[in-house]
Amino acid sequence: MRGIVRYSFICLLLYTWPARASVDIAGLSLPTTYKLAGHSLVLNGAGIRSKFFFKIYVGALYLDKATHDPQQALDAPGAKSMQMLMLYKQVDAEKVADGWRAGFEANLSRAELAPLTTRLQQFNALFPTLHKGDHVYMDYVPGAGTRLTINKEHRGAIAGEDFFHALLQVWIGKQPADTGLKSGLLGD
Repeated sequence: MRGIVRYSFICLLLYTWPARASVDIAGLSLPTTYKLAGHSLVLNGAGIRSKFFFKIYVGALYLDKATHDPQQALDAPGAKSMQMLMLYKQVDAEKVADGWRAGFEANLSRAELAPLTTRLQQFNALFPTLHKGDHVYMDYVPGAGTRLTINKEHRGAIAGEDFFHALLQVWIGKQPADTGLKSGLLGD
């Protein structure tokens, strides 16, 4: 009987043990939840964007409900956040803009890209040169669009859910910038 009580106590203790508040990746601690416009989002997944032998940034995707399915992540209604924590010493604004353009072109048809071109140019204009330690927040808030914040400085917003949907495809679309990062963002 005493063994059963001890076993029950251990099970109860493990069951009520608090969930992890953060996940460590590349020496950075990422919170498992993110508050955005009154919503509590969960860390869907995270990974490292590498190019050649260089680690460029840690990417983190926060959604209302976790999923391994890229289409469900893209189509999920409500607030979402894609974040980049810079690892590389410096990425020029021009390189950042080139990356967005290439990502949009790789994942969208010409017909899909056409109505987004002006907004993509506006988005690119919001980016300064990024440095190691910078934290880039691309937060989608329904009705407000994609808000860009770097460190704690609000840089601007781009209208339309279609824009954030296209932006998210840079990472989890059919032609992602980094397949390893895509897997990480989808919790695989």
